[in-house]
Amino acid sequence: MHAITIPEPGGPEALVWAEVPDPVPAEGEILIEVAAGAVNRADLLQRQGFYDPPPGASPYPGLECSGRVAALGPGVVGWSVGDEVCALLSGGGYAEKVAVPAGQVLPVPQGLDLVTAAALPEVTATVWSNVFMVAHLRQGETLLVHGGASGIGTMAIQLGKAVGARVAVTAGGPEKLERCAELGADILIDYREQDFVEELKKATDGAGADVILDIMGAKYLDRNIRALAVNGRLAVIGLQGGVKGELNLGALLAKRAAVTATSLRMRPLEEKAAIMAAVREHVWPLIASGTVRPVVDSTFPLSDAAEAHRALESGTHVGKMLLVRP
Repeated sequence: MHAITIPEPGGPEALVWAEVPDPVPAEGEILIEVAAGAVNRADLLQRQGFYDPPPGASPYPGLECSGRVAALGPGVVGWSVGDEVCALLSGGGYAEKVAVPAGQVLPVPQGLDLVTAAALPEVTATVWSNVFMVAHLRQGETLLVHGGASGIGTMAIQLGKAVGARVAVTAGGPEKLERCAELGADILIDYREQDFVEELKKATDGAGADVILDIMGAKYLDRNIRALAVNGRLAVIGLQGGVKGELNLGALLAKRAAVTATSLRMRPLEEKAAIMAAVREHVWPLIASGTVRPVVDSTFPLSDAAEAHRALESGTHVGKMLLVRP
């Protein structure tokens, strides 16, 4: 088969389309013939040499894919060759075939085409696990989503609205904020021109956000704490703004607030399987009904992953970018 390889870390030109050995499904794994994969910021870090895959995972980038079941490893039940699926991966989505634990594979939701389904696994697993399983967002609460126009952000807006929450977003510029509004965002904050702490307090009569989904890390830590409501929960899922910040424990105590930080790729298989089972139970019906849909900005040939990386790094996209096999 062919896959995108990274012979040496570097810029987008470091991604090389090459012939590699076919994967063989181990016990409990499913071999998927890939129809499409999606581009995530973690892929950019792996390309640059900063984010190696976990031990035993495919060395090729790509944290999600859609495709058809090509073979079943020993012990796998409930699936058949030819089934249309999408999957959460530890790596290997930028390839023509990938082997993945069966617990991380889901059927393509009803009403969604096979290629578009590649935009679902990473964002649905990330948002559902952090906003709902960890931070326990409830009806009537306020959710603040940083990077509202990103793949994660566009899914978080829709899921927040689906459970009856009020959703605030930060994004860069009126065009991106308009797209967030179209998805249901109630409070629109241009982080380039506005202070999200002050704007959120104005919009919530000083209460703040019950849950904040943060991709920035250190850069936003202090302001996120100030933006939290009493009993608020800050869920950190990204470190685009740095890894070290100063935490005011007094402010945290005064608000009886909580800070959590998670990554998805390095979790044990059992935890990933539990998250995917929850996604299938709670999110898949919303997609089947049309209440929630993945937002796809653009598609690129799988062999031209470098161009997709350049597009993601430009920061002009809204939603997900897909890599599609011919």
